[in-house]
Amino acid sequence: MSVSDLAWVFSLIAPFIIGLLVGLIVKRTFKLMIIAIALIIVLAATGYISLTFTEIYDKAMAFLPRIVNTGMAIGDVLPYSSTAFLIGLALGIWKG
Repeated sequence: MSVSDLAWVFSLIAPFIIGLLVGLIVKRTFKLMIIAIALIIVLAATGYISLTFTEIYDKAMAFLPRIVNTGMAIGDVLPYSSTAFLIGLALGIWKG
């Protein structure tokens, strides 16, 4: 087998592996966010912290533009139109 014969295999496997890793990261990040939100709710309910709507809104408006810009930059790099990437992403989220 020559290198050119293996090139098409690599072009299928690389997006799949990237999709698996991104799916795993997305799943773990989502779990961590749920735990953090639950902790904040418990702390607010017990009175250890006090949150107002304006505080939450101000902090969200400080972080959301950075998160959107980072997400757009990551979206430019990921091969999200590749079927192998999407299959890897689905498996990473499901089995991760």
